[in-house]
Amino acid sequence: MSDQSPQNLREIPFSTADGRAASLSDFDGKLLLVVNVASKCGLTPQYEQLEQLQRTYGDRGFTVLGFPCNQFMGQEPGTMEDILTFCSNTYGVTFPVFEKIKVNGPHAAPLYKALKKAKDPEGKHGPIRWNFEKFVLTPDGEVHRYRPQTRPDDPAIVQVIEANLPPQD
Repeated sequence: MSDQSPQNLREIPFSTADGRAASLSDFDGKLLLVVNVASKCGLTPQYEQLEQLQRTYGDRGFTVLGFPCNQFMGQEPGTMEDILTFCSNTYGVTFPVFEKIKVNGPHAAPLYKALKKAKDPEGKHGPIRWNFEKFVLTPDGEVHRYRPQTRPDDPAIVQVIEANLPPQD
């Protein structure tokens, strides 16, 4: 990623769903999949694949981090309680879901301001295009960006995950 060092990226503050301070450094040594999520989007069923990745690789040092966002046609309108209940009851989500944020514009969350500098497989960076844009962050600081239509279980994403996890015993 251009002018954002991996260490600084991991130190950018954000808030948990209940308002506590957090940062990616809370997940040091883990392979992360950061994704902006929404409950009322045509892509919402991607929660199913995100949760499957969490269950498949979670015990090997991987975690999904969900950041609800209401910037795309108001598709995440609820309160944090509504969002957490939906995630749990509808998709059995066990990965962390954080405070609702903005991902684009002047009030974008600092973490997303930094992540938007990463390039997708076509070499493009910039604004988040829609809900469910995915960023795989390796423990050594690489950032792999995938656009919303790329399913979480796409072979390209799974390959990056498997290549950056310790071998299974």
